[in-house]
This record gives sequence, structure tokens and C-alpha cells, in this order.
Amino acid sequence: MHLFTRLFGLRNASPVASGIYWSGIWLAIGAILLSVLLTGSSFKESNLQTWVFGVHGFAALAGGFVSARRSGRRGWYFGLANGLFYAVLLLTISFLATDAGWTSAVPILLLVTCLAGALGGMLGVNTGSSSR
Repeated sequence: MHLFTRLFGLRNASPVASGIYWSGIWLAIGAILLSVLLTGSSFKESNLQTWVFGVHGFAALAGGFVSARRSGRRGWYFGLANGLFYAVLLLTISFLATDAGWTSAVPILLLVTCLAGALGGMLGVNTGSSSR
């Protein structure tokens, strides 16, 4: 992360915004891996819902980890906030891009991202340099 700040001169002061950025990076990696899996195997798009929730959960976990590590305190709080903002941002983009409606998958997505973000926050708060 320090490489990016030195190269581009950018520094983000908000821990939750940093977590959202890293959640987006891990979401992109997961989407690419799912696309390769879908292309290179006999999977159908209808069978990928569990995998998609897994990718979103991991992205929220990684974002919660980063946000709590950056904050250095209240890990579950910053991780949960990151997971919630990630889900709301994702739902807003999916509504605006594809006019996606409210289905039974929306509360499941909120639950998965909030819990994964909180878990990532609990793990991340103990690895930060300010907690030592």
C-alpha cells in the first residue's frame, strides 16, 4: 500500500473508504476468477449464486480487515460499517445498471457482507501498527 502512496501521491484518511477500495479490488479479482471458471468449465450461470456470495463475502472480509487495521480500534465496528457500505454501494450500482429489484438474495447479501466485514475487522484490528 505504501508503494501506491509514494507513486501517485495519494493518501486516504478514512479507514472505511480504504476498506471499500480494497473490497472493490478483491471483487474485481473474484469476478475475473468466476468468469474464467464459467468459461473454462461446465458450470452454468444459474449455479453460481453460492460462489457469488462467497466472492462478496471475501471482498467484505478483506475490506473490513483493511479498514480496522487502518483505524486501529473498534475492529468489528469499522468492519461492519465497511460491509454495510459495500453492500449498499453494490445494490445501488446493480439497481442503476440493470434495474435489479428487491429479491430474497438482497437480505442474504446484506447479512453475508456485514458479518464477513465484522469478522475481517476483528482480525484486522489486531494486526495494525497502532494497536501495539
